[in-house]
Amino acid sequence: MKILVLADEESKYLWDYFEKSKLEGIDLIISCGDLKPQYLSFLATFTKAPVLYVHGNHDVIYKEKPPEGCICIDDDIYVYNGIRILGLGGSRNYNFGSFQYTEKEMKSRVRKLFFKLKYHKGFDILVTHSPARGFNDGEDLPHQGFTVFCDLLKKYKPKYFLHGHVHLTYKWNQQRECKYNDYTTVINGFERYVFEYK
Repeated sequence: MKILVLADEESKYLWDYFEKSKLEGIDLIISCGDLKPQYLSFLATFTKAPVLYVHGNHDVIYKEKPPEGCICIDDDIYVYNGIRILGLGGSRNYNFGSFQYTEKEMKSRVRKLFFKLKYHKGFDILVTHSPARGFNDGEDLPHQGFTVFCDLLKKYKPKYFLHGHVHLTYKWNQQRECKYNDYTTVINGFERYVFEYK
């Protein structure tokens, strides 16, 4: 299954220079946040693939104008072709804006998912906006990751962890794809990235 991951910056390749053929073969589109709602709506118009999203810390407009034809998976588990996808959007709380959380608040969100996680017997893909703490995150508060994401990865051992928030343009050694404890492939979805779910 081919998955298109998006985050943080609208892709000119998919928007300014769009051709419908560029979405051929894509089975699922997942946004990791901080994208214009009209961009996601635009892509949803030209594909039969579900377009899933979580909120980024700059997605306050989604409260009034969510992307049409798309599915919000924040605080939920969405199952597609047997693949269990858990969504937890937002960033660290740095100025009390929308979709910003303290570590305690994010842990509370995870606790509220207890019965869904039990019913689905875990998950295969974790989709967030922020990275995990100490793993591909930044040192400044706005770009620090969440420790509870590490807890989720250790406990459930999903195949993939998709996030955004930390742009690949921030520093020269920022990684697009890497491994967490040899069992989870971590992907930074900045702008656009296509991978084959195996």
